[in-house]
Amino acid sequence: MDRKQIFTIPNVLSFYRLLAFPFILWFIISGKECLYAIFLIINLVTDFLDGLIARAFKQETELGAKLDSFADNLTYILAFTGLFVFKGNDFTPHLISFLIFIAFLVGSVVMSLIRFRTTPSFHLYSTKISGYIQAAFFICLFTVGFITAFYYFMIAWGIMAAIEHMIIQLIIPQMRSNVRGLYWVLKEKKKK
Repeated sequence: MDRKQIFTIPNVLSFYRLLAFPFILWFIISGKECLYAIFLIINLVTDFLDGLIARAFKQETELGAKLDSFADNLTYILAFTGLFVFKGNDFTPHLISFLIFIAFLVGSVVMSLIRFRTTPSFHLYSTKISGYIQAAFFICLFTVGFITAFYYFMIAWGIMAAIEHMIIQLIIPQMRSNVRGLYWVLKEKKKK
């Protein structure tokens, strides 16, 4: 692979998120809620920027997609862990819906590991939008507070995105990156 394809701004941003993981985890362990929230928000912003820059400057690569997906998974771990540590009381009345949401997210990754022996890097439009909604909810939670309607909107959208993800995994014959959504997979299949 060409060095120009490896050392791109989107890949550097994804790599930053990987490097930030232990530091943000330490903020959780040491109870530093403010630092945790600030650095996780930076992770969420760099996640948004790496995809935007990759598409705008035609720097989308297989390596970048996999690096971004791995960094996304670690960011999810940090976000969910921090939510329970710092905002657990807000989530207690909504624990069942939150666990269902987590089960769908984890289920889509486990399904990929079983079927394709690799983690997914689809980058579906629905999951991108879901990530933006989750980021907005997270920022709202740590600034304004828990808003129940926004929470359930986030949960519903995330579950629908995970279902689309799973359906695509059942349809495609092999894992690939940067799949836009079920509509395009079915359209592509119809052409064949």
